Amino acid sequence: MSGRFLAVVNPAAGGGRCGKLAAPTIERLRSAGLELDVVRSRAPGDATRLAREAYAQGLRKFIAVGGDGTCYEIVNGLFPEAANDRATVGFLPLGTGNSFLRDFSGQGADYPIKALLAGRSRACDVLRLTHRHGVIYFTNLLSIGFAADVTALTNRKFKRLGELGYLLGIFTCLARLNRRAFPVRVDDDAEFDRRRCLFLSFNNSKFTGGKMMIAPLASTDDGLVEIVRWGPISRLGLLRNLHTLYDGSHLAHPLASRREARRVEFDLEGPTDVMVDGEVLTLECQTLEVLPAALDVLV
Repeated sequence: MSGRFLAVVNPAAGGGRCGKLAAPTIERLRSAGLELDVVRSRAPGDATRLAREAYAQGLRKFIAVGGDGTCYEIVNGLFPEAANDRATVGFLPLGTGNSFLRDFSGQGADYPIKALLAGRSRACDVLRLTHRHGVIYFTNLLSIGFAADVTALTNRKFKRLGELGYLLGIFTCLARLNRRAFPVRVDDDAEFDRRRCLFLSFNNSKFTGGKMMIAPLASTDDGLVEIVRWGPISRLGLLRNLHTLYDGSHLAHPLASRREARRVEFDLEGPTDVMVDGEVLTLECQTLEVLPAALDVLV
């Protein structure tokens, strides 16, 4: 593919695995003829700064070397400017989850490497969340409730254990099960939905947590956000149905539902933990909107 790339490496991704594997993988791309420069992030949020500075200097092609969180930071460095002068993002999935790429392949690192070398590009929607103190952009999903609780706990205590750590987070939150209301109004609905639930998930792609298929009907390029809601299921009911989150069959449960939307309004009581592309943030959410086909991804 013509044009020079900037590879943004997160050495801490995958419990430090990315820092060890990035160099030989990047050399493989260079040996195959891909022109690229490399920078390394040094702290959370640094990849956003690096991407923003490179974009301001005229660069439009980037490689996220890490996990979903690395891509999230890069996307936030590109937008909102990239909404008018589009950018391209490729992937070297050396992080923990790499959930976004599972929509396209389960072949690990080989698939995105081939996509980079072939220049195999497709348009991807970007989701924009406006909150009390600013705006964030993402390509995978935003979840509130159980999924955010699990990710927050996993990041604090179990992240170094990878997928096992995520499972430990699930079972710990299962023991503490908290079902509450997250009032939202979708598109032209007259009223806010104030029913209690286990979680609400706003999805651009199908997977989260590595292999959990929260939104099996989501599409990355349909101009819509897929909203998945699971009502106030009991602890025993969730335990019995936990496995269904991995194949998408949880949507058949009578307490589960899904719908598509272009815009969502929030009426939360205050700042709330949200999980965004594997990152946990505490935000006072206001609106969620879709930017159709705003980004090119190499997949």
